[in-house]
Amino acid sequence: MVAMNTYEVTAERGASGVWVLECKELGVVSQTKRLDQAETEVVEALAYQSGLAPSDFHIKVIPVLPDEIETLRVHAEQTNRKAEAATREAAEAKRALARSMRDQGFTVREMGQVLGVSYQRAAALAAS
Repeated sequence: MVAMNTYEVTAERGASGVWVLECKELGVVSQTKRLDQAETEVVEALAYQSGLAPSDFHIKVIPVLPDEIETLRVHAEQTNRKAEAATREAAEAKRALARSMRDQGFTVREMGQVLGVSYQRAAALAAS
């Protein structure tokens, strides 16, 4: 099996809205109007420059964003991770409550009422 080469390509949006693509490792520069087409646009140039077939390497496109946008992106990502963690914690708390209620003899209908879910969901939570 042939090892895949991975090349990093930065994509920076110019004032005209065109994305400038650059692979510093191979000295390749290209451009595209759409970021989602960056890999397709640069693959031919990279294949030519590296002497490899396009199927022999992998491209990682790294958008370079203005500082304000990058700060907001990082904040959104961190907030999303916190929200996902809180969702997991809330789900575990509901399961623990359902199990405790089950162990103390509550019916699944009562559990559903307390948990704010259907009795079928309450039964599933108590079983998990």
